[in-house]
Amino acid sequence: MFATVTLSLLQGMGELLKIFFLTLLFSLPLGLLIAFALRSRCKPVSWLFNVIVWIIRGTPLMLQLIIIFYGPGKWFDNNIWGNFSDGRMAACVVAFVINYACYFAVIYKGGIEGVPVGQREAGQVLGMTKSQIFFRVTLLQMVKRIVPPMSNEIITLVKDTSLAQIIAISELIMRGDKFMKSDGITWPLFYTGLFYLLFNGVLTIIFNLIEKKMDYFKV
Repeated sequence: MFATVTLSLLQGMGELLKIFFLTLLFSLPLGLLIAFALRSRCKPVSWLFNVIVWIIRGTPLMLQLIIIFYGPGKWFDNNIWGNFSDGRMAACVVAFVINYACYFAVIYKGGIEGVPVGQREAGQVLGMTKSQIFFRVTLLQMVKRIVPPMSNEIITLVKDTSLAQIIAISELIMRGDKFMKSDGITWPLFYTGLFYLLFNGVLTIIFNLIEKKMDYFKV
């Protein structure tokens, strides 16, 4: 039984990792673009994206998953995701990417605004372009500032992957729950906690190493 449960949970861990890495792959760059939009000097653009971020951050990710997966079929009579596992995973990743991109955008925005204005002005005096100022002056200092809040959000992402079961994706928690319902045993559900602890432990070590590597850079 232990081997059967472990194998099943490892398969669920595979789904968790798929959601995790795909979400980071798309949400990290998208969040930076949204951060630029939030700081745009064009008021309509800034206002629009501030409203979008407010809505996404102010509503549960579970609700967003339900709307994105079931919404097109209910409202437009067109189930764009299909009924197969790949479609469900695509809908899940879209929901996660939008949600986390908005959270990352706020962190990016705070990191950029935390860089002293005088340093950017000094870059302008030296004849640097806006892109040169961003990549050579702002970016390094921004990264230093955002590592702690970003690490918190990324660890939260690991735990949030359990919400994927709401659209019938067999991730870790769902697989543990199946054993409780079918075999009447509860320990597989608690066993899932070990997988989360180990993965988050690895991430914590990685982020601690990144912070130590950046200690040389004083801000």
